[in-house]
Amino acid sequence: MTLEVKNVTSGYVKEVPILTNVNVVANEGSLTGIIGPNGAGKSTLLKTIYGYLKPSVGDVFHDGKSIRGLKPDQMLGLGIAHLIQGHSVFPAMTVEENLELGGWIIKKDRKALDVALDEVYQRYPVLKNKCKMTAGALSGGEQRTLEIARLTMTHPRTILIDEPSVGLMPKLVDSVYEEIVKLKELGYTILMVDQKVHKCLDVVDYIYVLRLGQNSHHGPRADFVDTIEDIIKEWI
Repeated sequence: MTLEVKNVTSGYVKEVPILTNVNVVANEGSLTGIIGPNGAGKSTLLKTIYGYLKPSVGDVFHDGKSIRGLKPDQMLGLGIAHLIQGHSVFPAMTVEENLELGGWIIKKDRKALDVALDEVYQRYPVLKNKCKMTAGALSGGEQRTLEIARLTMTHPRTILIDEPSVGLMPKLVDSVYEEIVKLKELGYTILMVDQKVHKCLDVVDYIYVLRLGQNSHHGPRADFVDTIEDIIKEWI
């Protein structure tokens, strides 16, 4: 489903906007990347889409319907999931318990929850093999895989991903990106923020660049192959 951010101004204090008149479209089944320097408002944009922040100006649409003003706990029911920046597993709980938390909106239907778990285990056998281990005993890469798998428990149509490579050793970043590409291949609409500009550019279909809380550049991935270094220089 298409996700559209239209002329959004937003921030943590009304008098000090972090985003100003930002426009972003993530088309159905695509992987759209948001890049920019530190402080550009990338994570603020995802928080605004997901209802942690309410835009003071503008609107956010999902499948043509406004979701402005809805709260985060309503988003999953609309088919929108969010992977927050940093680690979000519950380390003292088992892998399976963490996955079940991802299916909280279907928790009263044990059969549906078991089906969702089986589907996750088929896609991520490493999690099945370690389903009774505490999540805190997993490696950093396995924890990130668990976080990504948990997003799919309720088959959302749209997934927001904030800094999936943060805190990971370089050798684990490639595997995390492989999992994100697999999500796209399964038909999910993905809007992803990451500081790994070149890694992001390798996998996305479309790129938006934010600078000082505003749209700076945007276009299909091919448009940035020869220009990305010059754009990065603008940030320095």
